[in-house]
Amino acid sequence: MGKKRVVVIGGGLGGLSAAIRLAADGHEVKVLEKNERAGGKLNQRSGKGFTFDTGPSILTMPWVLEKLFKSAGKDLSDYMTITRIEPGWRSFFEDGTRLDMVADIPQMLHELRSVNPKDASKYFDYLQYAHEMYELCKKSFYKESISGLSELRQLHSLKELLGFDPMRTVAEGTSRYFEDKRLQQMFNFLVMYVGSSPYHAPAVLSQLAYVQLGIGVHYVEGGMYNIARGMLKVLDELGAEVVTEAEVTRIVTEGKEATGVELADGSVEHADLIVSNLEVIPAYESLLEPAVSMKKAAELEKTFIPSVSGLVLLLGVNKKYPQLAHHNFFFANDMEQEFRQIYDEGIPADDPTVYIGVSAKSDPSQAPEGKENLFVLTHVPPLKKGESWEKYREDYREKVIAKLERQGLTGLREAIEFEYQFIPDDLQSLYGPNGGSIYGIAADKKKNGGFKVPSKSDLYDNLYFVGGSTHPGGGVPMVTLSGQLTADLIQKNLAEVKA
Repeated sequence: MGKKRVVVIGGGLGGLSAAIRLAADGHEVKVLEKNERAGGKLNQRSGKGFTFDTGPSILTMPWVLEKLFKSAGKDLSDYMTITRIEPGWRSFFEDGTRLDMVADIPQMLHELRSVNPKDASKYFDYLQYAHEMYELCKKSFYKESISGLSELRQLHSLKELLGFDPMRTVAEGTSRYFEDKRLQQMFNFLVMYVGSSPYHAPAVLSQLAYVQLGIGVHYVEGGMYNIARGMLKVLDELGAEVVTEAEVTRIVTEGKEATGVELADGSVEHADLIVSNLEVIPAYESLLEPAVSMKKAAELEKTFIPSVSGLVLLLGVNKKYPQLAHHNFFFANDMEQEFRQIYDEGIPADDPTVYIGVSAKSDPSQAPEGKENLFVLTHVPPLKKGESWEKYREDYREKVIAKLERQGLTGLREAIEFEYQFIPDDLQSLYGPNGGSIYGIAADKKKNGGFKVPSKSDLYDNLYFVGGSTHPGGGVPMVTLSGQLTADLIQKNLAEVKA
């Protein structure tokens, strides 16, 4: 097969994961990251004794990381300590209902009965429904880099394909098991953590209920950024090079070949293979020959729409809120209106669901004694071309703080002693995603059937993509898996060329 010189554009989890696999396969790998620190959206910020994970705050499917490290001859536990969080989530509703989402089945049934006894009796059936979809995905979605329905059909029998519940959306699947609007809202919202609407996403994503409740919600001790630190250590041990503050401005091409990359300082890195961790559509728009690539980007945009973006408030507060768990949802009063405004109308929701992560609940090192670190995330529509979110910043922060105070976080405004904000503009300028998207491509049953952009470019023979815009999608395990599956695809294609 021969040793190849590989350049990876971007050191997010997808890029680092692909780099590990390709280095372990014997290739010469160089990762070029434009920011001062690798990790992409998985990053960390500190101030006044508070430490915050600025991006992903939960870890699911830790087997993905175990598999990655094992493929490089490493043991994940030598690089990080992963613990399970219970409850996985705590849900707060406007009517005063509070409900914990827990993996312990007797306790979960008790929680559900406190809200709706009739719906609680359907929980086993719902969990089985979600579990079956997860198991089907392990045979295909989580095993190979799939670019569409024809490839999926080759990996499943007709009976298995019907097991994906192809005619329904997530919301339609949930409503088969739960009549109570609060329970529908809680289970539907899990799909928001891959950036999709339950009213648009295919029912196969109902498996996220099993992923969170069956496999569990996990945390990395010392902060989620330790995932990136562990990956960087493995790359160093494998002899791969990671260069930060190295912005790629152009992919150099000759005919159908990508031959290297040009950096902001004018230097050129030659390569036999290029892996872009920058999302596919922005990569075509900003790094490749406009005459060819702009047409391709416009074509992809019709099918592959960006997921939601977000307003992030990092709040260090001088008190503790005992009612909060590690992960918390403060739900919108009207679920349908919230999703309609964000996804159909493309405007910030009047009453948004607010997520709060408090890692200090599980890891006291993350905040000074007697204080807490609140990571507050509210999903908002992706930016339209040329749009800035600056006009919403102050009013929307006020809306979020007022909602949290109304729902029980009394004195929040006065308790803030450290604050840092990220708006969609920041996400776009830091990491380059389409519209400041957090999770890459939104799964949409009608537009893309839940599929992502193919990992291999059809314009250039040796250009590949990883990250949330490619298979299998957004979120820590998915983007990490995208790097592994793309590396598998590269090895397969190299073997075919040799043969």
